[in-house]
Amino acid sequence: MRDELTQYLATPGKKVSLKNYSTTYKGPIEKDAGKEELREIKCELSSYQETLYAANSNSVLIIFQAMDAAGKDSAIQHVMSGLNPQGCQVYSFKTPTSEEYEHDFLWRHYKALPERGRLGIHNRSHYENVLVCKVHPEYILNEKIPEYRDEKKIDGKFWKKRYESIRNFEQHLHENGTIIIKIFLHVSKDKQKERFLERINNPVKNWKFSSSDITERELWPQYMKAYEDAITETSTEQSPWFIVPADKKWYARLVISKILADTLDQLKLKFPVLEKDEQQKLDEIKEQLLNN
Repeated sequence: MRDELTQYLATPGKKVSLKNYSTTYKGPIEKDAGKEELREIKCELSSYQETLYAANSNSVLIIFQAMDAAGKDSAIQHVMSGLNPQGCQVYSFKTPTSEEYEHDFLWRHYKALPERGRLGIHNRSHYENVLVCKVHPEYILNEKIPEYRDEKKIDGKFWKKRYESIRNFEQHLHENGTIIIKIFLHVSKDKQKERFLERINNPVKNWKFSSSDITERELWPQYMKAYEDAITETSTEQSPWFIVPADKKWYARLVISKILADTLDQLKLKFPVLEKDEQQKLDEIKEQLLNN
């Protein structure tokens, strides 16, 4: 891993305190230079993606989690804009449907996993089940888990088992070739307020705002605690969390692109080499084409 990226890494086994991670940090680079570097990295990502597809041995899953207005949608749009859409799958998870509630909480996420050779992006993810559901434990009742039909029973033991389920799920994916990159876009409450006001004041962006956003904003301390717990419990050597400063969108996009490029580079993927007889067939076909 590039040395500059380790500062965003949530060290596996170490308790996370978000107050120790800046939301405003932008490093020594200026905005224009950062945008130019992002354009260069996009070219790298395009090449890496082509190799990922050709090798057909691994898939890559990028998980984005954040508070509202942290910039998930725009980060996905900008960082992934240089990739081939045929090799990408993007899912934005909303409130579970009635069908999804008839299955375990991981079911709908398992169905949305990227195939080998592809890059998948989950805008929100299975982590909602230990984030929003931890702030609103009454939502768990919709899952109709036999042992937890009463909200009062949803205790520390329940959350410990749920974190364990997530770790096991991700370990299983890793062992079967899926590389997981988990991004928490760390935005400040003040910056969220600024972006909410921008959405309200700009008619073109009104659709992005919901009155429920304010309701959830009032629960900011509870959400920060839920994120700290989730990241602490599920940042592992195989599937670590990156806590990316998100008050400056251009810098967050640059960091995300570097994390993705670094991860793909570490895979050391190569284009498949044809067997000798297959190569001989190609030579024969080439000769036919040249003579006709």
